[in-house]
Amino acid sequence: MRDKFFGTDGVRGCANSWPMTPEAVLQLGRAAARHLTRSRHAHTVLIGKDTRLSGYMVESALVAGFTSAGMNVLLTGPLPTPAIGMLTRSLRADLGVMISASHNPFHYNGIKFFTADGYKLLDEQETAIEAAIGYCGDLAKPSQIGHVRRIEDAGERYIEFAKRTFPRGLQLDGLRIVVDAAHGAAHRVGPDLIRELGAEVIRIGTEPNGVNINAGCGSTVPQACIEAVVSHGADLGISLDGDADRVHLIDEKGRIVDGDQLMCVIAERAHASGRLARNTLVTTVMSNFGLEHHLAGQGIALLRTKVGDRYVVEAMRQTGCSVGGEQSGHIILSDFSTTGDGLIVALQALAAIREADRPASEVLSRFTPLPQITRNVAAQPVAGLLDRPAVTAVIERMTGRLSGMGRVLVRPSATEPLVRVIAEGEDSDLLSEIAEEIVHVLSAESCPELSRTA
Repeated sequence: MRDKFFGTDGVRGCANSWPMTPEAVLQLGRAAARHLTRSRHAHTVLIGKDTRLSGYMVESALVAGFTSAGMNVLLTGPLPTPAIGMLTRSLRADLGVMISASHNPFHYNGIKFFTADGYKLLDEQETAIEAAIGYCGDLAKPSQIGHVRRIEDAGERYIEFAKRTFPRGLQLDGLRIVVDAAHGAAHRVGPDLIRELGAEVIRIGTEPNGVNINAGCGSTVPQACIEAVVSHGADLGISLDGDADRVHLIDEKGRIVDGDQLMCVIAERAHASGRLARNTLVTTVMSNFGLEHHLAGQGIALLRTKVGDRYVVEAMRQTGCSVGGEQSGHIILSDFSTTGDGLIVALQALAAIREADRPASEVLSRFTPLPQITRNVAAQPVAGLLDRPAVTAVIERMTGRLSGMGRVLVRPSATEPLVRVIAEGEDSDLLSEIAEEIVHVLSAESCPELSRTA
């Protein structure tokens, strides 16, 4: 059986190793072109990237694949992932491509595809593209090979788009803001956007060299942003990941504001103005129960999905909800964007701060997270384990012990042969007992000789 190109979020791997080799990427581009070209008109693909050294190689291979199939190519250079989704729609391209491995180190790279409406591909579309890989027929005639053009003002277009999401009449004058771009895709547009709205900007993580993306900076290593906020006496820190589709904020006291708090701020603000579609926030099973409990008191429902932003977006599209995201800071605001956008999320938080005329630490701390206990259970195979009667029985029994003031979550890891056990509630000692009891049953039902890891 042929190995799969697509994983949980596009194609990803170590640069110059399958599937991120020039030969494989060329085939992937050609297959995508073959699948998505539906008529005789000249089709166009828009390609953006982050700042990884391997981005040049992957970009060139994609260009060869697309042009050999007769597609025209627009190149933007380094831009955030959400900018590619936006520009794909704005420029009427048939397909958008972002070359990035998000928050991962420089030696990884990846490819995310966007349809003409700016959304990531569905599973069935990825399957169809994989089926076309390796087919060399229908190559363009010499006179019909695609041409390539660079969009010189792509960054400025995105900045203007993002500024329009900030309320008219509000400015950031008088605020000192640290922008940590992780030496990644937003290294220029991120600081420029905040500066153009009137703030004094302290830049960190804005000097990419091809190998320093996400290295000691960015949303996965927020300590650099925390230190800059404290040392400069800043009002806020904006810590982005390598492709700027997720964000953590740092308040003026140097405390991290995670995705749950940000979603709460944004959902409450939208609800107060009647703009929260269906009065519902969409998030994943990983969001803290304290968020759900707090929002219920505000008349806002919480809809949970599987882990992964694609499942959040899918649920938002199916239900018509306008705000959703993940605890990791990957937040989707469908009034503005089709995918997570760290900068636009930061602007919504800044709007709330400006409107309240209070410090970030007061505005962005909306609820007290409930204590959480997490345990990992090594299990092989994982498939079917959670359906066994002894496992379902212990989960039901332990959930009952929380009396509705917490929750138990047991889920398989998407990347490792592990089952994750999470218990949330008000009593930490009770949570430990619950987690250990579930771990005991899971271990007994899988492979007793496998060790448990906390």
